Amino acid sequence: MEEYLIISNANFLLRVASEQIAYVCSEGSYCTLRLTNGDEYTFSFNLVVFEKKIVEQLAKTAHFFARVGRNYIINSQHIFSINLNTSELVLYNERFTEKFTLHVSKEPLKQLKAILDNAIK
Repeated sequence: MEEYLIISNANFLLRVASEQIAYVCSEGSYCTLRLTNGDEYTFSFNLVVFEKKIVEQLAKTAHFFARVGRNYIINSQHIFSINLNTSELVLYNERFTEKFTLHVSKEPLKQLKAILDNAIK
């Protein structure tokens, strides 16, 4: 059964399947949700609020979402590569219309890589 994240404000409601979410990026007191098809939606709340919505609404798939540094929540199902030398995290799969390259601080990337390395051992 597919799970959906529903986000709304006074004038807009968005209902999106969890696997369609590529990442969420924080921009001050705003968040931008980026979907696998390239669409993006900006909301007037911070990343902590977005994180709570994911946990509350996506009971079965919330564990796929990971906070990476101060500015991103990513869908770990879409991790294509992690490059510690360039501090880049690339999200991609066959359903994406483009690759998403995120520039993330080295320490959060190291932690994410270690978690993924341990998961495959």
